[in-house]
Amino acid sequence: MADVNQKIDGPASGAFAITPDDSTNLVRSTRALYIGVTGNLTVDMVNGQTSVLFANVPVGMFPIRVVRVRSTGTTATSITGVF
Repeated sequence: MADVNQKIDGPASGAFAITPDDSTNLVRSTRALYIGVTGNLTVDMVNGQTSVLFANVPVGMFPIRVVRVRSTGTTATSITGVF
């Protein structure tokens, strides 16, 4: 799990496509998510909170640090992790 106290400075250095999954963590924690198609988003946060629901997330950058994007409850699509 990522260090929740890690300071994040500067622009993103990379990105990866995300397929929501209820049991598998992402290849790395994110500094933000890009949402391509609006909808609900259910995630596990870097600090250990699980199944956090964000309703009606708009298209664009969503600045949250997550370790998992869950398929249950997620209706947003075309999700990209930014780190």
